[in-house]
Amino acid sequence: MDKSADHTAARYPRPPVTLDEAEWVWRELAVEAMRPDGKPEVVRLAVVAGLTRATGARYGDLLRVRAEDLDLADGTHGRSEGRRGAGEGSVVVRHGKHRTVRRHRLSPEVVVLLRHWMTVRTELAAELEGSVPRALLLTVHHTHDNGTTVSSGLPITRQGLVLSWRRFVHRTNARYGATRPPLPTRFEQVRRAWTEAGLVDPGVKLVENK
Repeated sequence: MDKSADHTAARYPRPPVTLDEAEWVWRELAVEAMRPDGKPEVVRLAVVAGLTRATGARYGDLLRVRAEDLDLADGTHGRSEGRRGAGEGSVVVRHGKHRTVRRHRLSPEVVVLLRHWMTVRTELAAELEGSVPRALLLTVHHTHDNGTTVSSGLPITRQGLVLSWRRFVHRTNARYGATRPPLPTRFEQVRRAWTEAGLVDPGVKLVENK
């Protein structure tokens, strides 16, 4: 028996969705996030999907992304390095347990979404004392942690991202009913559809100053 294949099956017991399905998720979230009445949680989830589609990042990788790791092609964040198309940006991601640092290109659509999130993000952290957290992904409402109320605008946890995706899945499945296949409760099945289709930008490896 191929032990490596058996190990992979244990890690990923559920198959990825189709590429068409993953692309539908991205379009649905991107459109919903940019509506005038779009909820902050949907905007954040759209950012997660857009960054995952662009970089192949897992939740743990995304939680390490900081606001200054973005270059949104408008001169307000990050650094402008290298050639790119009109409206494109970039993001620096620290991948995996070894924190391999890579800079990935971002499409104009993701850049527009991220600019919107940066505005929402500042509003979420407005009531916090001190400066806005460096983490890109923040909580969007008051949460409870071991009986203590935690303010919005703080760095989100992995569990917070898991629950956010599940809320979107349950809401979407209820909304579309029998008109389309139900979405999976694990976002990893969507992420793998993009990575296995080769849509992810491999990026440029960087050496980060400690």
